Amino acid sequence: MGNSIWHFISKILPSRVLTSSAVGVFALCSLMQVQAAEATASPALPAPSVLRKLSLADAQRIAFQRNWDLLAAKVDVDMATAQKIVARQFPNPTLSVSTEQISLDSHPNSTLSGNGVWARSYDTVFAIGQLFEIGGKRQNRKVSAEAGLHAAEARFEDAHRVLNQAVSKAYIETLLAEASVTILSDSAKSLRQEAQIADTRLNAGDISKADKSQIEIAAERLEMQAKAAQASATTSRIAVEVLLGDPHPTGKWAPGDTLDSLAGQTTLAGQATPGAPRPDLLAAEAAKAKADAELRLQKAMRVPDPTVFLQYEHEQPDLPNTVGVGISFPLPLWNRNRGGIASAKAAQEQARIQAEKVQAQIQAEISIAQNTYSDAAARWKRHRDEIQPKSADVRQTVSFAYQKGGASLLDLLSAQRTDNEVRLATAQAAAETARAAADLKAALNIGTR
Repeated sequence: MGNSIWHFISKILPSRVLTSSAVGVFALCSLMQVQAAEATASPALPAPSVLRKLSLADAQRIAFQRNWDLLAAKVDVDMATAQKIVARQFPNPTLSVSTEQISLDSHPNSTLSGNGVWARSYDTVFAIGQLFEIGGKRQNRKVSAEAGLHAAEARFEDAHRVLNQAVSKAYIETLLAEASVTILSDSAKSLRQEAQIADTRLNAGDISKADKSQIEIAAERLEMQAKAAQASATTSRIAVEVLLGDPHPTGKWAPGDTLDSLAGQTTLAGQATPGAPRPDLLAAEAAKAKADAELRLQKAMRVPDPTVFLQYEHEQPDLPNTVGVGISFPLPLWNRNRGGIASAKAAQEQARIQAEKVQAQIQAEISIAQNTYSDAAARWKRHRDEIQPKSADVRQTVSFAYQKGGASLLDLLSAQRTDNEVRLATAQAAAETARAAADLKAALNIGTR
């Protein structure tokens, strides 16, 4: 249609009237024709179907319910609970039965009709014994099991904290990939419009065919980059679904948050102390308490535990039945549990060092996360508020000048390339800020529930 309009005007106007000013008029007509065609033309990338929206908060909630690593950490809590039950139970009593003075040749007390076993001249002893733990063994065992349960619960909470951080970063990667798709698609669409206008200028003899081809090539390259970014976005969405414990991840969902909303968490800027005690520190402290209790238990093992027993003896018919009581315990002559005590002392020292290490790591993580977040937020705001608006103005100005013949193709492509780089850099800065915010929240233990 654009070529037909140009052919018709060239017939009714002399060639000398078709000056460079008229070219602008024809370019405007061509642009109107392109915009009308866009309403019916299919886009470069297929429009996505309606997908379910998934916010970051929803993703973290689903991950808490279904993530496999977190479910495994929950099993550790169940196992520690079982150990606590075992530690609180008393040892079972022992029952013994023995029969002596059984004649292998004859049974003096038997009759022709036969006697019951109870009436024969056997010596039968029934005994029941109960072990008693002394020296604080049972108490220290209960304290150790209780500390083990606290450590397991803290490890579960820490796994939840780390999972929230991982989900946040994977979600942010998806948003960044989606932003790249949008930026590259918009740029390709813009260059396609420029190619339509360049076609009009080519027919007017204002530009060469090579100039028009360069614009089309640039547009095609951007379209291919947009498709590659779309594939990367799908991969990122699948990675999020894996963290959510989805048994059949397909990536068919759409983010409900934006990079700007996740990056603009200004409330974190002045946060300097954890919102609650870090669960990894609580786990290390509980492990130290467990090691302390284990050392006390190993020292108490040097004290022998007595076994008290009560017996009933059924003797021969001419002798009375008797009862008896007794006590037994091992003699600590050769084994004073020195190996167990030495091992427990080493474990105690190791737990103490680990607790101090975790404390130092927490302080380092908070300092690094604060510095990283402040730097990333400053760079993102400068890109968003200063650099990107200037780049967009330059691109629009050069594009308008090119349409009017006041700018070269090199100027147009350079402005478009610079604007792409600036927009992508702004999205990258927003993603880095959002990731830094997720790291800072994890370091400060904020928003884990």
